[in-house]
Amino acid sequence: MTAPKQLNPAAPASHRAEPSIGSLVAEASSNFSTLLHGEIELAKLEVKASVKNAGTGAGMFAAAAVLLVFSLTFGLIALAEGLVALHLWRWVAYLIVFGFLVLLALLLVWVGIRKVKRVKAPQQTIETTKDTVTALRQATK
Repeated sequence: MTAPKQLNPAAPASHRAEPSIGSLVAEASSNFSTLLHGEIELAKLEVKASVKNAGTGAGMFAAAAVLLVFSLTFGLIALAEGLVALHLWRWVAYLIVFGFLVLLALLLVWVGIRKVKRVKAPQQTIETTKDTVTALRQATK
């Protein structure tokens, strides 16, 4: 076995084991690529949750609109029955159905509003991206 070579501090710089500019650029490029992919994955996760809440909220608004259209039909039928007969039994039943559907539509709107309010910008991604930009600017100075 041979003893490890000792670096001679007086030796010329070309003989020292320092990485080349090409290898430093390749390493920086690789690190930047890894960082960029990480930022993209984080953004995807945050946006996915927001899109899910927005989609659920939009679905609730759509369901409320459909129920409101049907409830208007029952309301108009109930009004017509009330004007024709003025006997409470049939049109009161129609008004009860109308009231129930309106309450259900209001409940769906309330749930939809709560879901839409949960939609947020990807804060963590924005913060880490700002940090990355700041670090890159400082590194280039």
